[in-house]
Amino acid sequence: MMNHERIFYVDDNPKSRRLLTSVMKSCGFEVTSAADPIEALSRIRKCSFDLALLDYQMPHLTGAQKIKCSRPDVPVVVISGFSALPPFELIFVDAHVGRGATLDELLDTMRNLIHSKYAVLARDPIPPPSTSSLADTAAHFL
Repeated sequence: MMNHERIFYVDDNPKSRRLLTSVMKSCGFEVTSAADPIEALSRIRKCSFDLALLDYQMPHLTGAQKIKCSRPDVPVVVISGFSALPPFELIFVDAHVGRGATLDELLDTMRNLIHSKYAVLARDPIPPPSTSSLADTAAHFL
């Protein structure tokens, strides 16, 4: 059974990016990748995705904060060679998968976050945008 979940994957290491992209595609994910956070930020608003997967150590910036601020509805997973990250590094991250984790654990973490996101949306759907003006809205509460 194919998943068809859309992953936005950012990693500056071309070998890692090719390998993990291939694995994710073979598991049924649709993958859009970027080579660095600068490229990712320029593409983030142009593509639709269910989860952002980011390498922790990249040049310029990690991008987790920018992605989470631009797309707060999208879970962010950071992968690293560290077994743990400092708490301040995890503020804009939904999960960290580090040293010692298996590929299956990474894929399960990704699937669980995506399914949790859609379970919340099904329970608390986002209302359609209002066509009323701010003044109309304020008048409603007065």
